[in-house]
Amino acid sequence: MSLTITDFLYRRLHQAVIDVRSEGEYESGHIRGAYNIPLLNNEERVIVGTTYKQKGQRHAIKEGFRLVGPRLLAIIQQTENVAQNKEILVHCWRGGMRSNNFCQFAGMAGIVSQPLSGGYKSYRHAALESFKQPFQIILLTGCTGSGKSEILRALASQGEQVLDLEKLANHKGSAFGGLLMPPQPTTEQFQNELFEEILKLDLSRRVWVEDESIAIGKIFLPNDLWQRMSKSPLVQMDVSKEVRIQRLVNEYGPADRSEFLEIMGKVVKKLGGQNFIAAKEKLIQNDMFSVMDILLTYYDKAYLGSIDKRKDQIRLTVPWDGNDLNLFARELINHIGT
Repeated sequence: MSLTITDFLYRRLHQAVIDVRSEGEYESGHIRGAYNIPLLNNEERVIVGTTYKQKGQRHAIKEGFRLVGPRLLAIIQQTENVAQNKEILVHCWRGGMRSNNFCQFAGMAGIVSQPLSGGYKSYRHAALESFKQPFQIILLTGCTGSGKSEILRALASQGEQVLDLEKLANHKGSAFGGLLMPPQPTTEQFQNELFEEILKLDLSRRVWVEDESIAIGKIFLPNDLWQRMSKSPLVQMDVSKEVRIQRLVNEYGPADRSEFLEIMGKVVKKLGGQNFIAAKEKLIQNDMFSVMDILLTYYDKAYLGSIDKRKDQIRLTVPWDGNDLNLFARELINHIGT
């Protein structure tokens, strides 16, 4: 019997999930923790799809069986390794032929399985709906280099609810945010990971989120969540420019200089030609402190312009000397109250 998405999300805490879609579908977006055991791989899926268009469903089904046949033993062996003598949960895209056939094959091998009604599509629907919920968001804001991400994680360590968007996006937000970071996921996978974090939240309590633009690198935030963020109260960190420069030097100092220069070239119009030339010269001299000082000329101006438009949303401003993360996190909590 097929499972509803609610039952599926509960049962997957104790049962392995097998995604039987092709590798390409899985890579575009998948359920956290799901194992990919394709019933039809990328190439086979194209063949079956072409057969369906040219000859119809019956021929496509037969072609699918022909292609799967030689790999069926390997598929079952992979499934046995994942199942470890336990029941498994299975899904394809719509909860149709692929997942049902997979469950039949698994059943013939003595593996108990249940498909997800509506497949991955139902999971995606639940994810998109979750972004519409009435979150009690507090946006943590401050000039570039203030250490917002670190403070966010310090708040989490002290029991506060946090959505760490930059961690999920593998990007720090600015033009330089991808340096020294792993590749970004697809926007779809980012949304899936965000949904998994939202599932852990108590919506009756506040949620801290870093102040972000709608795009984090190549990732776009869900519009419903972004709209709520744009109207949420702001807690502003007040950190001196000197402290911020040093934090940025510590953060980006190990970056490859040629890669850093290439990214600077992409923001030359915003930075200004003279500032770019000056920053380039300091970079060649390996004077990263001066490089960051020049870059903040642009970034501070952009931030102050943005925050001025939302000054009515600022709930409080708290100064920080950049030293004790946990002490400052406790200070923020005390200021906000319960």
